[in-house]
Amino acid sequence: MQFLRNAALPLLLAALSQPAFAADKYITNLGPMPLDDASKVNIQGRGDASATLDGRTLTVSGNFGDLPSPATTAHLNLSPVTGVPGVKIFDLTASPAASGTVSGTVKLSAAQATAFRTGKLYIQVDSQKAPSGTLWGWLLPDHPILGADVPQEGHWFLPQNDTPTR
Repeated sequence: MQFLRNAALPLLLAALSQPAFAADKYITNLGPMPLDDASKVNIQGRGDASATLDGRTLTVSGNFGDLPSPATTAHLNLSPVTGVPGVKIFDLTASPAASGTVSGTVKLSAAQATAFRTGKLYIQVDSQKAPSGTLWGWLLPDHPILGADVPQEGHWFLPQNDTPTR
């Protein structure tokens, strides 16, 4: 019995010193979304971003470059499912240049936090020549980035099929 008391105290102290939940990290590759051959001249560039959800506070940071015109705004959007355009829910800050940064911190509702964990939130960067979106990228669970033509596996690819545990 003494052994159990001696072993239990360090375990209890270790458990109490850990955070209740680790922050959720998601990443995206910001890419052009041309609608047709005529629009592709104005919708170019690349970027990447990450987002961390700590409780219900979402922090976004990323970079973009090679836009054909300066960025004007950036948004965090909510889509019905991964890959389908949705509606703007928050403004983000974007550098007013052809290359720069995107960032922001927002407080999500419970429903928005669930949408984030199931791949329904995406970043959109608008520019002067493409005011309805130059670069888009859906935030998906952190995963290895592999080279071109390398199949990727894992649950992160279609997170809308996951059921959040919290």
